[in-house]
Amino acid sequence: MERRGNMQRFFDKNGYMVECSEKTVFGESWHVFVLSRYRGKWVLTQHKRRGLEFPGGKREAGETTEQAAIREVHEETGGIVEHLQFLGQYKVHDPTKSIVKSIYYAQLRNLEKKDTYLETNGPILLDDLPATPGEEFSFIMKDEIVPWSISKLKEANLL
Repeated sequence: MERRGNMQRFFDKNGYMVECSEKTVFGESWHVFVLSRYRGKWVLTQHKRRGLEFPGGKREAGETTEQAAIREVHEETGGIVEHLQFLGQYKVHDPTKSIVKSIYYAQLRNLEKKDTYLETNGPILLDDLPATPGEEFSFIMKDEIVPWSISKLKEANLL
């Protein structure tokens, strides 16, 4: 990862440049990515196609990114957010359609059992995240965004 001022850059597995920042520098974000914890464990979700990943998704019309983060965590894991912390943004420079995501940390108060978790199979709790995610993990978990986000959590004394 290359660091330039507050911004860090790397190339993802598709060869697209990804930039991340602790500030809102890429304009309006319509996607969220939420690193979630419950009782000292990481809360991931089992996406039906992509594999294990943190909850996240698209913001709906009329929603703030904070509201989208809280909704996505609940929809995909049953998690009730007690504390939500903005960590930063990242932008994937895809030549066909760049994507900007807001990154949050959510401390969960509870995990509710649900009849459906939409496009996921519900929550997966992990004591630790692997240094090198295996085949069961989504591509989203295999680039520099998760380690970058965890470093921000440690800097903020949230881990």
